[in-house]
Amino acid sequence: MTNSGKTTLFNCMSNFKGEISSFAFSNQKSNFGVAQVPDPRLEFLHTLIKAEKMIFATIDLIDIPGLVKGSSQGGGIGNSFLSDVRLADVLIHVVRCFDDPGLPHMEGSVNPVRDREIIDLELQVKDIEQIEKKLIKVEKAVRVGDKSAKIQYDSLTKMKNTLEDFKNIRDLDLNEVDMLVINELFLLTAKPVVYVCNVDEKSIREPNEYVQKFMTSVQHEQSHVLSVAGAIEADIASFDDPDERNMFLADIGLEEPGVNRLARAAYEQLNLISFFTVGGKENRAWTIRKGMNAQQAAGVIHSDLERGFIRAEVISYDDIAELKSEQACKEKGKMKLEGKSYIVRDGDILHVRFNV
Repeated sequence: MTNSGKTTLFNCMSNFKGEISSFAFSNQKSNFGVAQVPDPRLEFLHTLIKAEKMIFATIDLIDIPGLVKGSSQGGGIGNSFLSDVRLADVLIHVVRCFDDPGLPHMEGSVNPVRDREIIDLELQVKDIEQIEKKLIKVEKAVRVGDKSAKIQYDSLTKMKNTLEDFKNIRDLDLNEVDMLVINELFLLTAKPVVYVCNVDEKSIREPNEYVQKFMTSVQHEQSHVLSVAGAIEADIASFDDPDERNMFLADIGLEEPGVNRLARAAYEQLNLISFFTVGGKENRAWTIRKGMNAQQAAGVIHSDLERGFIRAEVISYDDIAELKSEQACKEKGKMKLEGKSYIVRDGDILHVRFNV
């Protein structure tokens, strides 16, 4: 919702800085940026194996304008945000869990449980609209005896009934037909969610009452819930000197910025993992979806590697973290030669052999 602190967090994560204001609806366009996904494993590898630079994985990040009750029907900035939300793979929902007399809440009080319900309802309304339009077409096909249309009709009806009960599609047990419908209609409440409780400084380590109530309200969901202090994150991001930043983190009792955890949580909800290539010009994290094989992973690096793939030399991160060098891993038999069908695991270090 508007005035929740989401643009502040976006700015801390992104290479683009959006305008921050205490006035509702001051921003009417989405901000687009790229966020790094900090990975302590890659940082450790960079200390073991020298390279000219270190490159983290990234995710594309969209900061939509703040919403209010009735946005789906034209309230506030209206529903112009929907095209950006439809294209997203994961939603990061920032809920306000702090008091600030200088930053009024649109609903007159701070209540993150209510705020989540308001946003859920706005998205549910738009999903129902999409489903009802589709049902009109499918019903005609059912009447003329199209059996495949009947299966689709049942799926649409199931989802419509769920939404009308004020529940989200992501809470259903979904089959293949359901997923086809969801992907065709870009349904909003089917998208996985990461909830961010934006708290004040004193609530970083101990959840305040707002956070406790919110966590209870979403405990039935398969979603990440993180507490982050947006104002503190902005202070952390303002330090250009890494040593000064680390001193500040130590002073407030944090090991790393909260937005680092947020980026990793979004990455995980996207069903993504990282493998690494090391040495030479760069130590780098590469992004793949869980379940991809070695040849597909090689293609993420370059299409030539996928086309001419011969084999991959693979070391697990845990092994190199224990033995401290690639040579030691070879000597201990921890470097494996794997073929095309090998399923790459999170944290694998790959050397791809190919011939084009």
